[in-house]
Amino acid sequence: MEYAVIVLVCFLSSVIGAICGIGGGVIIKPVLDATGIMAVTTISFLSGCTVLSMSVVSLYKNLRAKRDFEFDKAFATVLALGGVVGGLAGKDLYQGVIGRLTDTSRVGAIQAFVLMLVTAGTLVYTIFKEKIHTRKLKSKVLTFGIGIVLGIMSSFLGIGGGPINLVVLFFCFSMATKQAAMYSIYVIMFSQIASLLSSLIKGNVPPFAPVILGVMIAAGVAGGLVGSKINKKIDNRTVDKLFMGAMGMIICINIYNIFRYM
Repeated sequence: MEYAVIVLVCFLSSVIGAICGIGGGVIIKPVLDATGIMAVTTISFLSGCTVLSMSVVSLYKNLRAKRDFEFDKAFATVLALGGVVGGLAGKDLYQGVIGRLTDTSRVGAIQAFVLMLVTAGTLVYTIFKEKIHTRKLKSKVLTFGIGIVLGIMSSFLGIGGGPINLVVLFFCFSMATKQAAMYSIYVIMFSQIASLLSSLIKGNVPPFAPVILGVMIAAGVAGGLVGSKINKKIDNRTVDKLFMGAMGMIICINIYNIFRYM
């Protein structure tokens, strides 16, 4: 039964994540936290691995597909390098918080609270984004700095970056929804690689059954493939509606998790 729940959550989350560019982990992490199937630290690590797998597959499919915008590899690389630095910093921040807590499950409440605030802010921005004057930043230094911030959030929360990536890309670079989704997945991939390597090198990998990781990755990859196909068939307006619905659900789940881990 537990495996069925994990497969379903990872698959559906990755489908939505690939469509909207939010990485899937922003749904996987709080939903699995709410089920209590595994420890918070284990879920954070496995969620990050699943998001990494999904992002690699989704990015590969999107790069091969026909697009109505040009993918700027130079810009994406600067943003991703910032994500790598941020991913390492976010992992150190996460381990620092864990080290200061007598009950490591309490980190779940902290992650849920931060994610709730980020998601709520993202939802408000998305609703009123037509009235907000966006920027078109060109500075590589600022782009690198933005990548660092996104990488920190991605690694610390164990969600891959999710909604905050899209809002930042909307506002700072005036991107359309599908364009922002693709760059978001690019940053997610690099920040999660950095986070995973940091955990492996420093020996901060929590105990888990290898079969669970395999099941989650398989479901995440399958969801990424399905989501990428759906993304090509729907317009930006539909993506926005799905995105807002997902944000509302995530907020509710995180409110539950805050009280669950307090």
